[in-house]
Amino acid sequence: MSIESLIDDFSFLDGWEDRYKYLIELGGQLPRFSDEQKKDEWKVPGCQSQVWIIPHYSENGISFEGDSDAIIVRGIIAVVLEIFKDKSAQEILDIDVEEIFDKMGLREHITPNRRSGMLSMVDKIKYYAAQALKGQNEYSRISGKKDF
Repeated sequence: MSIESLIDDFSFLDGWEDRYKYLIELGGQLPRFSDEQKKDEWKVPGCQSQVWIIPHYSENGISFEGDSDAIIVRGIIAVVLEIFKDKSAQEILDIDVEEIFDKMGLREHITPNRRSGMLSMVDKIKYYAAQALKGQNEYSRISGKKDF
């Protein structure tokens, strides 16, 4: 699923009750974390619910997995992860997430606490991307290679 199809899906749905149901459906598709994955180091600060996002670094970029103890928040995580799916660290840092949330109508229809948590998730993902770039730049400086 692409960002464009997510935006289309949200705009196709009639009201916010249907959109909440869709968020719940998206969240239901996320695999659940084991207790071992629910470590404080992966916890996202600033979320009312418990949220964990784990980065996976590879030569191809960064991928993420996430989980929460709240069903609607799991749906928000699914949307956030989809926005950053298959992106390089630099692309992650360059994405205007607020514009995407506006196109989906998410910012105006979720509670202020959930909106704050959503932005905390984005901040955490962008932090991981910045760390990857920092590591990549350090690797390039030491090895003379540009790939990570």
